[in-house]
Amino acid sequence: MLRSLVRRHPLPPSTQLRCVFFSTGTSVSSSGATASPDPHFLVEYLVNTCGFSADNASKVAKSLPRFQSTEKLDAALGFFRSQGLDGANLRKIISWRPGLLYGDVENRLAPKFKILRDMGLSESHIVNAVMRHPIILSLDVQNGLLPKLKVWESLFGSREILLRKLRGCSWFMSASIEKVVRPNLKFLRDECGIPEDRVSLVLKSLPGFIAQNPDALRALVDRTVGLGVPRGSGMFLWILFALHGVSREKFEAQLKLMNNFGWSNSDFITAIKKHPRILLLSIESLQRKMEFLVNDVGISPSDIAHCPVPLVLSLEKRLIPRFRIMEILKSEGLWTSTNKPHGVFSLSGPKFLQKFVQPYQSILPKLLEVL
Repeated sequence: MLRSLVRRHPLPPSTQLRCVFFSTGTSVSSSGATASPDPHFLVEYLVNTCGFSADNASKVAKSLPRFQSTEKLDAALGFFRSQGLDGANLRKIISWRPGLLYGDVENRLAPKFKILRDMGLSESHIVNAVMRHPIILSLDVQNGLLPKLKVWESLFGSREILLRKLRGCSWFMSASIEKVVRPNLKFLRDECGIPEDRVSLVLKSLPGFIAQNPDALRALVDRTVGLGVPRGSGMFLWILFALHGVSREKFEAQLKLMNNFGWSNSDFITAIKKHPRILLLSIESLQRKMEFLVNDVGISPSDIAHCPVPLVLSLEKRLIPRFRIMEILKSEGLWTSTNKPHGVFSLSGPKFLQKFVQPYQSILPKLLEVL
C-alpha cells in the first residue's frame, strides 16, 4: 500500500543499484550474518533523494542505524511527500528527528496525520502545524498527542482556536502537560488569584505563556510584583503577559528612553500599569511616537504619562492621519471640538468619521483621502 507512494518519487538509478550491492564487498555468510554496509551509502541516499548537502547528509546519517535495505527509508519519504512535506520542509523534519526515517509508517506516522485531518486541517495547514510543532511526529497517539490536543482545546476554549494556533504559533505542543502546563495553571490560580478562564484570554494571543518553564513563570511574577503591581490587581495578568516578551535589558532601555523625554521612573511604571502593551513596542517605535506626540502634536510628556493610550496606537495608520485632519479643519476654521488630542486619537473609526469627517465631506472631500 505505502510502496505505491514511493514510486511517485523513484530513486536515482545509481542509488537503486546501491540498494542491491549494499556491502563494501564482504559477502553474507552462510549463517545469515550480514556484511557491514558501505558507510557512505546513507549520505549518498540522503543527497540523492532529499537534496541534502553532503555535510548535512553526513550529520543526519550519523544518527541512523545501518540498513540492509532502503525499504523503510523509501516508505517514510514516500509517505511524507504524499502528505505535502517535501523539499526544505522535509529536510528540516529529517534533520530534527532522523529516526522518523525508520519508523513504522502505517502504525505511528499515518495515524497522526489522520487525526489532524479529521480535526479539520487541510493538507497545507497540516504541513504548517507539523513544521511549527514537529514534536507531533514523535508523540504516542493515545498517550501523548490526543491528551495534549484535548487539554489545549480546553484552554483555548474551542477547536477552531486550537486549529488556528496549531498552524500559526510555534512549539507550545512541546510543553509537558503534567510537568509544565498544569503546574503553571495551579500556581497562577492558587498563588496569584488568576483563574484558568482568565489565563485562557492570554493564551489566545500567546500560547507559549503557559508553556514556559515553571521557574521562569515564578521569576516573571516576582518581576511584576517588583514593579508595585499587586497579585490581586486586575492588570496583573496583562503585565505578566507583556513582561513575558520583554527582557530586562529591553525594559531598562525603554525606561532610559522615557527618562530622556522627562518621565520619572514612577511615570513609566504608572503608564505600563495602565497600558502594559507599551512594553511590547520596540525602542524605535516608542521613540518615534513620543517625538511625534511631543514635537508635532504638542502634547506634554507628563500628559502622555497620565494618558498613554496614543502610544499603543499605530503611528502611520491612526495618529498621523487623524492629526492631519485636525490640522486641515483648523486651517479652514472648522475645528470646533473641545476634545484633547488624546480623545481624538482614541475614538473608534466610525465615531471619528461621524464627528470629524462626514460633516465636512461635501466642502472638504480630501479629508477621506487623508485616512
